[in-house]
Amino acid sequence: MRRFADLHLRPDLGDMEQAQRMIAKAAELGYKVIAIPLSISQLDKYKDQLQVLCRERGVDFVSRVDIKPRTSSELTRILRKIRRKVEVVGVICDSKAIARQAAKDRRVDLLNFPADARKRFFDEAEAELASRALASLEIDISPLITLEGPPRIRLLSTLRREVATATDYGVAIVVSSGANEEMLMRRPLEVAALTMLFDMDRAQALDAISKTPMSIVERNREKLSPNFVAPGIRIIKRGNDCP
Repeated sequence: MRRFADLHLRPDLGDMEQAQRMIAKAAELGYKVIAIPLSISQLDKYKDQLQVLCRERGVDFVSRVDIKPRTSSELTRILRKIRRKVEVVGVICDSKAIARQAAKDRRVDLLNFPADARKRFFDEAEAELASRALASLEIDISPLITLEGPPRIRLLSTLRREVATATDYGVAIVVSSGANEEMLMRRPLEVAALTMLFDMDRAQALDAISKTPMSIVERNREKLSPNFVAPGIRIIKRGNDCP
C-alpha cells in the first residue's frame, strides 16, 4: 500500500494556527508524510513544535531546510553546516550556477526551480550531474493552479521538457504541492492527475508522490542514525561482549 508524501507544504510559520490547519487538511486528504521547509534560522525554533502538531494528526513529520544561496561557495558552506541536522535538503535554484553546483553535490536531495519558466535551468547538463549525485527534480503543483494565461502555458511547456529530460537521464522526480494556503492543497490522486498536463504517466506520477519521496526520507534517516557507518554498513551491536 502506498504512503503518500508532500515534501513541500509551505504554511506561514508566523501563523501557527494556519500551519495546524494545513497539517490537519494534509492528513484529511490522505497524506501520511509531510515536510514543511524551514530556513536555517527557523530550524531550532519550529522543528519540535511542528513535529508535535503532525504527531497529533497521525502524520509523519520530515525535517527539511530549503537553501536559497547567492553563490556556489555559499551553498557549499551551508550544506556543510546543516546536512547532519535535517532529513531533507532542498535547494532553490534561481541561477544556472547554483543549479549546476546543487545538482552535482551529493548532500542535496531536491532541486526546486521558480515558477517563472524563464528562470528554470534544468537541462541535459543539469540532469547528467543530478543523475550521478542522486539529486531529484522537485515539481510544485500550486503554480499550475495560481498561474493563468501565457505564464501557465510557458510553465507547462517547460515542465514537459524537464520531465522528458529527467526521464532520459534517470533523474528521479518528486511532485509536491508547494502550497502556502489550504485552497491550493489537493488529494494525492488529484495531484497525480494534474501531472498528466506535463506528460507524466500514471505509474510515474504515483511514484513521484509516494515511492520516490519516501525513498529519500528513508535513505537520509538511515544516514542520520547513530548506527550508520556507510551505505550498506550498520552497527548491529555495541559492547564488550561483541564477538
